[in-house]
Amino acid sequence: MQVQKLGRPQSWAINVGAVTMVLMAAVAMAQNANQPWMNSSLAPEERADLVLKQMTLDEKIALLHGNGMQHAPQWQMPLTYLSNGGAGYVEGVKRLGIPPIFISDAAYGVRDSGANGRYSTALPSNLAASSSWDPQSACEYGALIGRELRAQGFNMTLGGGVNLTREPRNGRTFEYAGEDPLLAGTLVGNLMKCEQAQHVIGDIKHFVVNDQETGRNIVNAIISKRAMQESDLLAFHIGIHIANPGAVMCSYNRINGDYACENAYTLHDVLKKDWGYKGFVISDWGGTHSTVKASAAGLDQEQPMAEYFGPELKQAVKEGKVPMAEIDDHARRVLYAEFLSGIVDDPIEKGVVDVRGGLEISQHLEEKSIVLLKNQNSILPLNATKTRSIAIIGGHADVGMISGGGSAQVDPPGGNAIAPPGKGATHWQDHIWFPTSPLNADVAIVFAYQWESEGVDLTTLSLPDNQDALIEQIAAANPHTIVVLETGTAVTMPWLAKVSGVVEAWYAGSSGHRALANVLVGEVNPTGKLTMTFPKSDADLPHPVIPPLSAEDEGQGTGAVNDRAHVESKYSVHYDEGAKVGYKWYESEHKEPLFPFGFGLSYTTYAYSDLKIDNAQRTASFTRHSRQLPVNRSRGSWDGSVLNLRQVSRRP
Repeated sequence: MQVQKLGRPQSWAINVGAVTMVLMAAVAMAQNANQPWMNSSLAPEERADLVLKQMTLDEKIALLHGNGMQHAPQWQMPLTYLSNGGAGYVEGVKRLGIPPIFISDAAYGVRDSGANGRYSTALPSNLAASSSWDPQSACEYGALIGRELRAQGFNMTLGGGVNLTREPRNGRTFEYAGEDPLLAGTLVGNLMKCEQAQHVIGDIKHFVVNDQETGRNIVNAIISKRAMQESDLLAFHIGIHIANPGAVMCSYNRINGDYACENAYTLHDVLKKDWGYKGFVISDWGGTHSTVKASAAGLDQEQPMAEYFGPELKQAVKEGKVPMAEIDDHARRVLYAEFLSGIVDDPIEKGVVDVRGGLEISQHLEEKSIVLLKNQNSILPLNATKTRSIAIIGGHADVGMISGGGSAQVDPPGGNAIAPPGKGATHWQDHIWFPTSPLNADVAIVFAYQWESEGVDLTTLSLPDNQDALIEQIAAANPHTIVVLETGTAVTMPWLAKVSGVVEAWYAGSSGHRALANVLVGEVNPTGKLTMTFPKSDADLPHPVIPPLSAEDEGQGTGAVNDRAHVESKYSVHYDEGAKVGYKWYESEHKEPLFPFGFGLSYTTYAYSDLKIDNAQRTASFTRHSRQLPVNRSRGSWDGSVLNLRQVSRRP
């Protein structure tokens, strides 16, 4: 009885406290609602100026740094536990109605959902989705991620990679949108415009010339200003113009000697002055190297810690090393992004992710992303009236489809499809297969893969694990061989002339198996076009070999943290090709690629006739003839009673 009596007052006290907190929050909201900066009809920059005038120095500086990263032991701070299991957390100004910023990685879906007990849709990789060449599809891509971020309690994304495919062996090629600045900028711009429209702060990254992962924390990218303006910077300019993202992330690498996050030319002169960008510059995680220099150059927010833009920044202000005007400009830009994106007026409300809707969108996007590279004698689509047995070989095709790694990694439901029992994804560079087997399918179909991840480059564009030899052997035994590629970049194909069909499925996402099956059997006509050139060999690249690291620099670029002991490294890469990225390189050097930029077949054939040229009118006319193979010709026939599915091997 005494325990019960003692328990009741305690329980009552907790309830009273909770009610009191709710009432205080309601009163604060009501008070803030009447403040001039809470008038949503005002422009974001005007609202930012109004609230900035009410802030103390400590409140301003709190907007300029992170508070750790929950799942990273090396990045812990007192407020890290508030970060919602995401990549970062920025304190708000509660008394003025300015909310905290909850940040998550979200390249092709929301990261760490499994680790946080949640679910996220894995979309096709960004490179895959770019193969649709469709801004509306890019918009659907971004909007889905934005909705799932909000549902999980996040109000800022770290997606939006627009780095050009200058180096196709770059471990993050799958996160980007190809080699052409106009196309990449347009697609990523529309993706991020629609993602930010879901009331999350948008982000475009990694600014700039972050084109390889080898030595990424120390590499000095040497390139002329003109070449940058005509290539890498152009893609960013287009993307930022379309999306108007709240944030731009500066990259790890050096650019012509200065680190990207303290590079006055790229951050101040180009981004903020020439382009008039109003949002804030956020550092890549661990990519800040100084206080005074970085602040003056245009870095606005350090992540994920407060090593340089916390107490050291405040002290620099007191000592007159950093003018108050710089602090105000940094804070104003963060506030502008909050008002611009709508996170002030539309606070986070956690919800339930629309799983079925996400899977349908993922499938639809992948169907538009698959690229048909070879279709000899119309071996595709598969015809159920002629094909009675299919050998499915290689690439773990019986259990799943591979995905890209690093900070972009999306957790698959139920964990890694090929992990040993009891072992899930324990490292950011684990090879993760989604449990979405493409086994649907008579002829020999070989599934070949090539894994990529942040923090490590490919040494070659050849398929790993002796898969080229496997394909050669199968094609020698069965000329009716189709190769399905699951890759994050281009691959060389020494066996191309010996197989009948090649399909590039990329990293296909949560519903990739359904999308691929629909293309293989003719339910969907493939329409994807390459957004990057496939070379015949590594020797045809501008840099046949990525410059190796010296012994003292070995290990740099394999993790997410910069090593201060190597800040004086001399490791560099000279981009002498300048603006000749991708197809421009092959054209200028008269090198014939394996598959050119823009290549992609379909189940439709075209012919042109009656070409006429009118010199007076300066016009040309012709007649186009097209014929599409019967779509759905196999509908209703692909079932277990008709097909003899034969799994030959699980791995190459």
